[in-house]
Amino acid sequence: MKVALVQQNYHIGNFESNTAKILEGIRRAKQENADLIVFSELAVCGYPPRDFLEFEDFILQCYHAIDIIREQTDTIGVIVGSPARNPNPQGKDLFNGAWFLHEKRVKSVIHKTCLPNYDVFDEYRYFEPAYDWNVINFKGKKIALTICEDIWNLGDNLMYRICPMDILMKQEPELMINISASPFDYDHDEDRKEVVRANVLKYKLPMLYCNAIGSQTEIVFDGGSVVYDAEGNLVRQLKLFEEDFAVIELCDSDLNPKDSRASISEPKEAAVFDREMRVSKISDPEKIIDYLVAEKNIREIHDALILGIRDYFYKMGFSQAIVGSSGGIDSAVTLALACEALGKENVRAILMPSQYSTGHSVHDAEQLSKNLGNPYDIVPIHDVYESYLRALGPIFKGLPFNVAEENIQSRTRGNLLMAIANKFGYILLNTSNKSELSTGYGTLYGDMAGGLSVLGDVYKMQVYALAKFINEKTELIPANILSKAPSAELRPDQKDSDSLPEYPILDKILYQYIERRLGPKEIIAMGIDESLVRRILRLVNTNEYKRNQFCPIIRVSCKAFGVGRRVPIVGKYLS
Repeated sequence: MKVALVQQNYHIGNFESNTAKILEGIRRAKQENADLIVFSELAVCGYPPRDFLEFEDFILQCYHAIDIIREQTDTIGVIVGSPARNPNPQGKDLFNGAWFLHEKRVKSVIHKTCLPNYDVFDEYRYFEPAYDWNVINFKGKKIALTICEDIWNLGDNLMYRICPMDILMKQEPELMINISASPFDYDHDEDRKEVVRANVLKYKLPMLYCNAIGSQTEIVFDGGSVVYDAEGNLVRQLKLFEEDFAVIELCDSDLNPKDSRASISEPKEAAVFDREMRVSKISDPEKIIDYLVAEKNIREIHDALILGIRDYFYKMGFSQAIVGSSGGIDSAVTLALACEALGKENVRAILMPSQYSTGHSVHDAEQLSKNLGNPYDIVPIHDVYESYLRALGPIFKGLPFNVAEENIQSRTRGNLLMAIANKFGYILLNTSNKSELSTGYGTLYGDMAGGLSVLGDVYKMQVYALAKFINEKTELIPANILSKAPSAELRPDQKDSDSLPEYPILDKILYQYIERRLGPKEIIAMGIDESLVRRILRLVNTNEYKRNQFCPIIRVSCKAFGVGRRVPIVGKYLS
């Protein structure tokens, strides 16, 4: 039997486009004489559809798309993800379904059992867990079909009461197929392979795993679909961050996958997966920065950000971006990524020097745009800033210069950027990094303005590593931008270190608190100064109100600000 795996970039609610992609995949699979083709989780409507699932018209369009797809299944079996109605009046109205179509008929609809309700997931809000479990019979073979989280209920600390594969094994399946929408973070690809392999070794069956690809607002899906044989060997992996298509031939004797490419061998010892493994991998504070800036992580973060920018613009119907270019590392990396994602001609940089800007910052920002080849303008803000001070003079009454005057500069820049964006139809890309967002080191409606945050889930030390990665082949980001001390340049001789600890120390603390969810005592026990730890954690919690008003952040870590991290604004904990 020949099975085609297809990872495609869908657009939530764009049924015409999604259906056309699926039909094209079926056409190609027929040309390659595949018996069965497998698409990803909720492929018909795109993942995650969220509250669109509450609209009857949305569900009707899902069913209409299934009808169109079904008509093309005369000679090929199709497994495709789409919502399915729950006929039982008890429970939620919908299931998360894997539809099995063949001979122009709906042969079966498999329902997802384990509904994730953590981090970016909200599936139990919309879907009912499966009531029954049955294998699919196709061309004399028994297939155990599961959906994403259904294969993650492994290890000693089970999140769900039911493990679908344990039940399906009673029906003696010969092959496992899993359709997924598993989001990217910078070590999740390895986790996915570990969990697939753990299933293979536990049940002694081969598995074909089809994952989604593409970015949906803040969530990036990286593809990387895999095929494992029954001995736990990785036979094939599809591309990361790209659409891909592969046909796998299954050997009749034992249904072990065979592929024209050489097998990718892995050790065959038993695998054990722990779902907390991801956030507990790094416990030595001295190794945290090395881990965060590891070459593999930075390369994949780079690719995820490019995909995140590109898909956000394409799916929103925009083509051009604007970036406030300060001559600092964050705006430089944002600008370079935007040029790569959208094309240099489609990214406009605005340099907005004030009386506190250094000459080299303006020069560095100009040189950056010259290196990248993108258009740029210089719009000094001194006169606008002074007009604000004159207007506020009667109210400020000669009080000393403080954060109010600093923030006026930042908000002036935000106003200018938004005015240009409105005039020419640009999307403003925000340049704040995760270290700044964590501690509230930013100005609401100023440098925190934007339609999309590129670096909001990237720590400062990772920003530097991204800059070096971007410069690997040629120096696009001027060396002076990488070497000079970070500064907001809102007052004379200002440095970030005036308000925050050095970034290598700060990022260690933030990673332990945000990603690993450790408390102050645990972090202090690692040898980090107690007063510093308590100050930083207090900054994180008291600045939730700023992040709550922030734009969508492209997610690249296992715990990003936004939909995946929900804490109260008015909470008292550690504040």
